[in-house]
Amino acid sequence: MANCGVTSGKFKKLAAQKESRIEEGHLMPDHVHMMIAIPPKYAVSQVVGYIKGKSAIHLARVYAERKRNFVGQHFWARGYFVSTVGRDEQVIREYIRNQELEDARLEQLNLWR
Repeated sequence: MANCGVTSGKFKKLAAQKESRIEEGHLMPDHVHMMIAIPPKYAVSQVVGYIKGKSAIHLARVYAERKRNFVGQHFWARGYFVSTVGRDEQVIREYIRNQELEDARLEQLNLWR
């Protein structure tokens, strides 16, 4: 994954704590794309909620005032998008890997509007 305040290693460790594995990932300035293998014993919401919650705590501790109480503050948006991966797995992997190029392409298209 690309680099930011929460490293790809941190996301991978958090996923592993829920017996899950990040297969692909890319961090953008304002959003994250991840392909996560989650065992059937966990609900997707459990794993995603855990990763979002623990990574937000990590960011608050590392980048915000350490003495401050973070109750009521939000780093991540409330929602997330989930889809299962089947025969289109390679297409999705490529989409995640090329996210920055895709965002730049879409930005260029918006200049013409």
